[in-house]
Amino acid sequence: MSAHYPAQAIRLHRFFLSGHSHRVELFLSLLKLPYDLVDVALPDKAHNQPDFLAMNPFGQVPVIQDGDITVADSNAILVYLASKYDDGAWLPRNPAGAAAIQRWLSVASGELAYGPAKARLATLFKIPIQVEEVIASAHQLLAVMESELQKTPYLTGATPTIADIANYTYIAHAPEGNVSLAPYPHLSSWLKRIEELPGFVPMAKSAIGLAG
Repeated sequence: MSAHYPAQAIRLHRFFLSGHSHRVELFLSLLKLPYDLVDVALPDKAHNQPDFLAMNPFGQVPVIQDGDITVADSNAILVYLASKYDDGAWLPRNPAGAAAIQRWLSVASGELAYGPAKARLATLFKIPIQVEEVIASAHQLLAVMESELQKTPYLTGATPTIADIANYTYIAHAPEGNVSLAPYPHLSSWLKRIEELPGFVPMAKSAIGLAG
């Protein structure tokens, strides 16, 4: 539950098939914050135009505008929203809790991005990559997550945090990159728990890969 609300709706600049964008939209919805979606036409190179680069010089979605504050990078946005609009449930304030969250944010930027997310790029956007190597990396990550989720219902303990939100989308859509979730029952249960949270919003699915 949000500690307080913004004076006006938060603007989320996103691409509808971007898992990075979705994790921010999902968290905004879970926090019950008012937000407006601004679709960025990546195929038309809108992210490389001066007005967008003024918000994020790296030319990447998502970006949020919260009044006079502009924040880029999906994980940075999660930290910002949890720090400003939540009471510590989604981002613990104690050192050990914060460190546990950071561990999984690093996974979301590392092993997740270069495993399940990259495998999905190969099928969805026809990006030329070493598919077999990437899929193997994805399964290494999923095996670790499966083991962790045998111990706790969520990645850092008994309740959901931004660690779960940062990792949810690309795991849920891993079959679009020919990464099967069938061998991972605890992981699949974790996905269902997130999808049952009040305020959950899904990302558009694509009938590609194993999801086809």
